[in-house]
Amino acid sequence: MTAEIKFCGLTRPEDAEFAAELHATYVGVIFASGPRMLTLNRAMEVLAGVSRMTARRVGVFADQSADDIARAADWLQLDVVQLHATATAERIDTIRRDFSGQIWPVCRVVGATLPPSAREAFSLGDGLLLDAFSHAALGGTGTTFSWAEIAEEVKALRVPAKPLVLAGGLRPENVARAIAALAPDVVDVSSGVESAPGIKDHARMRAFRDAVKASIPI
Repeated sequence: MTAEIKFCGLTRPEDAEFAAELHATYVGVIFASGPRMLTLNRAMEVLAGVSRMTARRVGVFADQSADDIARAADWLQLDVVQLHATATAERIDTIRRDFSGQIWPVCRVVGATLPPSAREAFSLGDGLLLDAFSHAALGGTGTTFSWAEIAEEVKALRVPAKPLVLAGGLRPENVARAIAALAPDVVDVSSGVESAPGIKDHARMRAFRDAVKASIPI
């Protein structure tokens, strides 16, 4: 089955609308950190032209309080909360009290080894996002990791009916190799389709979509 696509780090309404035109399953806005970080008001403007019937909305968070996350999810009508920081059972349970959508913890991969927390994070969340570790930022750095070398670990980790989301340096030029190695349910791209941080290149977005459609998972 072809992987679903998430275009993340959206900062302009025209980019979010183009992602929906390309039939992306997910559109993401960032509240964690970095040059793509938005205010709630700006995120509302960015997502205003994207119907929830067309694409699911993802908010990317770090260590915000459960109340702040719930408020953002309510204002933006988020379908998914992506947690790039603490994802303990207690924190996830607290978020679930006021948020009925999916929660995706993030595990950041160093080299060719999954972090020990990956299995627990997958069991606690409604999916798991694998990203490349970088000292520079929580995400959006364009850094990849060794897909083929962790393929067996990932296969053993998977949980039925929960999506495995792959991020970290994906581009039109390499996404087919990533899919062939790990067969993710969702591929998540941000910097790999940009002309500058937060500015999506529509030709590269289309090329990414085409590469995913043409890919063959394991």
